[in-house]
Amino acid sequence: MTTSTRGAAKTPAVLVLEDGRIFRGRAYGAVGETFGEAVFSTGMTGYQETLTDPSYDRQIVVATAPQIGNTGWNDEDDESRRIWVSGYVVRDPARVPSNWRSRRSLDDELTAQGIVGISGIDTRALTRHLRERGSMRAGVFSGEALAPDAELIERVRAQPHMKGASLYEEVATKEAYVVPAVGEKKFTVAAIDLGIKGMTPQRMAERGIEVHVLPATATAEDVYAVHPDGVFFSNGPGDPATADGPVALMTAVLERRTPLFGICFGNQILGRALGFGTYKLKYGHRGINQPVQDRTTGKVEVTAHNHGFAVDAPLDKVSDTKFGRAEVSHVCLNDNVVEGLQLLDQPAFSVQYHPEAAAGPHDAAYLFDRFTTLMSTALMEGQRA
Repeated sequence: MTTSTRGAAKTPAVLVLEDGRIFRGRAYGAVGETFGEAVFSTGMTGYQETLTDPSYDRQIVVATAPQIGNTGWNDEDDESRRIWVSGYVVRDPARVPSNWRSRRSLDDELTAQGIVGISGIDTRALTRHLRERGSMRAGVFSGEALAPDAELIERVRAQPHMKGASLYEEVATKEAYVVPAVGEKKFTVAAIDLGIKGMTPQRMAERGIEVHVLPATATAEDVYAVHPDGVFFSNGPGDPATADGPVALMTAVLERRTPLFGICFGNQILGRALGFGTYKLKYGHRGINQPVQDRTTGKVEVTAHNHGFAVDAPLDKVSDTKFGRAEVSHVCLNDNVVEGLQLLDQPAFSVQYHPEAAAGPHDAAYLFDRFTTLMSTALMEGQRA
C-alpha cells in the first residue's frame, strides 16, 4: 500500500476488480493505491467497529449503507489498536459528522492511518456485482497511482488470492496480556488471539472472568500455565485451512476435556479439529443483520458476521468424531451455512458469528453465559470427583 494525504476530496479515484470491471469516483481517506479482496458489509451502522476488526485484514470493504461517516470517529469504539481493512468504499460520505462522542471525521481517521478509499460510486451496483460474481481481488487507485485501465487490471490480477492466505499471526498480539474480571473473579480463561476484538474479553470480564489473552502461537504449555477453567479461540482473518497450529492446540484442549468456546475463526478451527472440512463462500456474510437459528432452542437471532469461509458439516445428523458426538447447533437462515457446532459428550461449542455485539445486536450475548455454565459444571464435577 502506498499513500499520500493531500487533496483527497477532489482527487479522482478508481476501484478496479479482477474481472475487469471498473468504478470511478473520488478519493476518500488517503491518496495512493491499495489491494485486497473486495467484500461488502450490510450493516447500517458500526463502521468504526468494522474498520478496526482484525478479521478484515487484507479486505477492501464496501459499505452497502448509502451514507457513511455521520457519527464521525471517537476514541472509545475501536475493536483493536488500528484500522485493519485494506481499503474502504462508500457512496456518500457525510460532509460534517454529528455525534456527541465524535472527535474527528471518518475521512480524517482514514487519512491519518493511511487507508486508501474511494467515494461517489454506485455501491448498490457494486454489491450486486459481487453477489453475482463472488468476492474477488481488487485495487483502489488515486493520485499518482492512477494508470491506464489495462495496467491497473494486471496489477490487481497479480495479487494473492484470499483462499490459502495465512493471516491470523499478522494481526494477533505478540505478547500475552490480562483483562481482569469485573467485580468478583469467578473463572480464569485462556483466550487464543487469532484476531480478537476488544469487546470479546470485555464481555467475559463482565461475567467475572479473568481473561489471559495469548498470542496465536501459544502452546498447550502456555495455555495451561495460567490454570484456565476454560479456553477460548477468537475470530480472525484468512483461510482456516492454513491454521494447523491452532488446530493442533485445540486438539490438545479437547483431549484434556477443558471447557471450550470458539467464535468465527475459532468455529472453523473446531470444525477442523473434529475432522470436518472448510470451504470458501461465494461472497460471505458480513454485517450486523444476519438471521441465524439456534437449533438447540429453535430461537432465531439477528447476529453480527464477518466470514468468508465456513465449516462443511452435515446439517441433518449427529456426527461421530474422535471427541465424541458432534452436531450443527446454529444455521444461517439465508443460505443454510453452518453457524455453530457443539460436542454432545464433552463441554465444547462454537459459533461462526460475533456474539460480543460490538456495533451489532445483542441477541447472542447468552453464548457467554453458556460458556460460564460449562465452566461452572466442570468445576462442580471436579469437586465431586
